[in-house]
Amino acid sequence: MKNNFLIYSTLIFSCLILFTNCSEKKNDTTPWTPLFDGETLNGWKQLGGEAKYKIEDGKIIGTTVHNTPNSFLTTEKKYTDFILELEYKVDPRMNSGIQIRSNSFPHYLDNRVHGYQVEIDPSERAWSGGIYDEARRGWLNPLTNNAEAQKAFKQNEWNHYRIEAIGDTIKTWVNNVPAAHLIDEKTKSGFICLQVHSIKPDMQDNTNIEWKNINIITDSVSKYSKATPIPPINTKNKLTIDEEKNGWKLLWDGETTNGWRGAKLDAFPKKGWEIKNGELTVLASGGGESRAGGDIVTNDLYGDFELKVDFKLTPAANSGIKYYVNTEINKGPGSSIGLEYQILDDKLHPDAKLGNHEGSRTVSSLYDLIQADVNKPINPIGEWNTAYIKSINNHVEHWLNGSKVLEYERKSETYKKLVSESKYVKWPNFGELDKGQILLQDHGDLVSFKNVKIRPITNNKKQ
Repeated sequence: MKNNFLIYSTLIFSCLILFTNCSEKKNDTTPWTPLFDGETLNGWKQLGGEAKYKIEDGKIIGTTVHNTPNSFLTTEKKYTDFILELEYKVDPRMNSGIQIRSNSFPHYLDNRVHGYQVEIDPSERAWSGGIYDEARRGWLNPLTNNAEAQKAFKQNEWNHYRIEAIGDTIKTWVNNVPAAHLIDEKTKSGFICLQVHSIKPDMQDNTNIEWKNINIITDSVSKYSKATPIPPINTKNKLTIDEEKNGWKLLWDGETTNGWRGAKLDAFPKKGWEIKNGELTVLASGGGESRAGGDIVTNDLYGDFELKVDFKLTPAANSGIKYYVNTEINKGPGSSIGLEYQILDDKLHPDAKLGNHEGSRTVSSLYDLIQADVNKPINPIGEWNTAYIKSINNHVEHWLNGSKVLEYERKSETYKKLVSESKYVKWPNFGELDKGQILLQDHGDLVSFKNVKIRPITNNKKQ
């Protein structure tokens, strides 16, 4: 009887547990969707390096190998807003991460995977849950000032991540402890990746990282978002850790007119330009020469430099970023003279079909002199694009959204010939200043700018 009672009690207890679990599952209306079925890699593909991925006991296991770059097991589908939860266990000798809103394009570093990474860091630094920008800007939200999150990671055990990416906001939790809170507008959509980091020759290969219980919410995402006590880090018009370390400076602070003046004025224009929500906008005033505010230039002069500017066009708009500008030349009406990175709606603005050299007035071109690559990666009108100009020892490059679209040798005979065949022929030694101002052009059309940053260089060293 005693044994029978024990058996019956065990059965009843088991049934109660089963009933409770079933009831909880039935009452859980959170719309989770598994990204991994526990048996196959359906819906995933490998990019980057040649690390090994396999499935074992309902887990994805990634294994390091020598002589290969970072490897990424990547979802075939791209995601915009989502909440992701998963578990992982990592060898203490490894570094890894979960890529989100990441991409791979032929024009960007030969298809290199790039984008946001939620760090997996078993080292003494303990930045697991921090946000890194893989193959782009470096650290965006480290855990330097978050001791609780640094303590949350468990060595040699399963760890749980919650990652929310909603609009311009990314939040993370490590084992239910709030870790990172980032506001960043760089990328709206991309795939999710499980990274196996490359290893140095002296490091042990065949080390593993394992993932399981990978689930995502993509419907009514804001409804299931959690609050976090972590103050947000906003990258808009701010230098990243790596930018500051490498000598970059903010050329516009996102709030004031400090450091800028009208190209033909002693102060910033009183009309025609607007500063709002961290954006510097030249207002529409009819296009052509009918400009309300006029061009603006930096107070400082720059010789060798690297320059980054985010810009956003409206339909049929025209503007430009000029460099090596001398505001003492051509003080009459019209734009100040300098080399120009063209900003233009190529489809709707007639200037795209003009210019002394065919296509030399299209977006990212060296205006009226050299056409940019016709396969340039331009984002649609109304979305942000990133211009990058590099000028060192008279070698100049124009880049657009991470892709080099043209290069030339300033002051060379080839360059001088191009000038002699252009509208600039009437200005002696056009574009040959050793130092000049940076200019944002008012061409009478609505165009916005943000994240204006410069890295001044003297003798190939940071100023």
